Amino acid sequence: MEDGTNARNMRNNPTEAEARLWQALGARKVGGVRFNRQVRIKPYICDLVARTPKLIIEVDGGQHADSGDDVTRTRYLEAKGYRVIRFWNNEVLGNLEGVVAMIERVLAALPSPSPSRKRKGSDKIERWPGALPSRLREGPEEGFAAK
Repeated sequence: MEDGTNARNMRNNPTEAEARLWQALGARKVGGVRFNRQVRIKPYICDLVARTPKLIIEVDGGQHADSGDDVTRTRYLEAKGYRVIRFWNNEVLGNLEGVVAMIERVLAALPSPSPSRKRKGSDKIERWPGALPSRLREGPEEGFAAK
């Protein structure tokens, strides 16, 4: 439970760099991809995570300069199938457009998520000749009579 409280506190009190990057990425503004802030991927809490393409973005301050912990953390997250990219706070604050452009390039290079599996029997769809899906019907002369 402590992890959840810590993640919530971090979401409610972001650094200036995290807040600016969130403004640029939130609401599917980049490539239509949904990002979440301060996501727990046990035992870690990641700054920004796009779950479907499995991308993690970390925004680091000076305390991370020579941190061997970051290498261990990145290896762990990569072993879970995530791609991890890191930016320094001053990069985000001084060159937000460049940071967002880099994120767009990384997203474009990631493999597309697997298509959803086919439903049983989906390859045997039979349609009434001349019938159109309901959203395409325009009137009685098109497919079935309109009600």
